Amino acid sequence: MEYILVITFLTQTGKKISLTINGVKEDIKDEDVQSLMNLIIEKKAFFVNGGLLEKIYSAQLTQREIRKFNVA
Repeated sequence: MEYILVITFLTQTGKKISLTINGVKEDIKDEDVQSLMNLIIEKKAFFVNGGLLEKIYSAQLTQREIRKFNVA
């Protein structure tokens, strides 16, 4: 199983921007995600078309199962 964290922010102009992080531990805690998102905002780590990331909007963890086939 692979776990993918999608964190979504609102920019200065109110536009929603999502960042995807692959390979996240399945037992990641709410506090860890919120701390990460606050740090991204605090450090002004990303500037996008809608400006700087300004507010936390949402976060979700998705589970993906990958099945490989022997076809070669």
